[in-house]
Amino acid sequence: MRETFNIRTQDRQHPRAGKKVTLPYVQVRIALIALILTVAFLVPQATGQTLTLSTAPGGIAIAGPAGAFTGSFGTMNALGVGTPSAGVTNIVLSNGTLYYTPYHLRTSALGGAARTASVTAYVSTNFAHPAAFTVESCPTSSPCNASGQYSVMSTSSATPTTIITSQANNVTSTAGLALFLPDNNGASQFTGTDSVRITFTITNLFNGNHKTVTLTLSATLQNAVQLTLGTAPGGATITPAADFNLNFGNVNALGIGPGAGLATTAVAGGNIYHTAYLLNPVFSAMTSTTGTIKVYVSTNFAHPALLILNDASATNGPYSAISTNAGAQTQITNAATDRSSITRYLGLFVSNVNGATAFNGSDTATLTFTLTVP
Repeated sequence: MRETFNIRTQDRQHPRAGKKVTLPYVQVRIALIALILTVAFLVPQATGQTLTLSTAPGGIAIAGPAGAFTGSFGTMNALGVGTPSAGVTNIVLSNGTLYYTPYHLRTSALGGAARTASVTAYVSTNFAHPAAFTVESCPTSSPCNASGQYSVMSTSSATPTTIITSQANNVTSTAGLALFLPDNNGASQFTGTDSVRITFTITNLFNGNHKTVTLTLSATLQNAVQLTLGTAPGGATITPAADFNLNFGNVNALGIGPGAGLATTAVAGGNIYHTAYLLNPVFSAMTSTTGTIKVYVSTNFAHPALLILNDASATNGPYSAISTNAGAQTQITNAATDRSSITRYLGLFVSNVNGATAFNGSDTATLTFTLTVP
């Protein structure tokens, strides 16, 4: 604030020195300074709201100085294989795995008990490998324990993701943060440690004042390979357990009475009982987009001349005996792709031999399948 003063000055002659002296100027300056200082002290101080992030029960540890928080999702992979790090839960999906954690947000210093604030967030510094990690968010209005409750977090400060629509002063609520790891093979694959920074903004809904804090999350990505067996449509049942199990039931060299899902084909020296089954290769963070599947009889039947396991690419064959040598396994394919099921046919040759070498009774064998991806 400025005031204009109209001042008349009068020059006076000093009786001895004969000099002119102007007197009022010093007084005017003092008055003006005093006025400015008074105005400055009358300006009200702005209310400063606060947002605090912290560890929620069952969630990852969130630490660091106020306004610059840190946390870690630990080691993970896109297949969800293994046990997640402490405070992290994973949900295996058809195209990757979602790892999530709950966390706390506390709004305070809003300038009055009746005042409220909103909180938004966006990815301000993304992962160096965004094809391997995606940040997802779940608002405080949701339980945040299912994949459908999470959505991709915005990477734009102009259109941030809403975390809290309205929250009262000195209240703590729980939201969810997640990292989605998609299957990612080939040129864009990545393994190692990466980090992302998220900027949260708390806005006082009473006066519009806002303040930002950051959360830096780190994660270590590993590659993973998985091969499972499955029941093919119309085929015999493949049962998952510690290992997979297939029971051919009662068999005979004449091919009489095959069990459910089985068919028979007569061959020289006996009959082959056969069924379709599925090979399900899954892999992520590998440099190649294809893999090789091989199989061998790792534990043979007690009567290997009478019962022989066979493999074929079609239901009617031709069937060939599966190798019993770990160093020279039977190759099923060298072009297995991620999450693409392969239908294969497993046959059991039953010999029609008679006499002293004939056998009746139960017997078992074990097949070991190996998926190799460069």
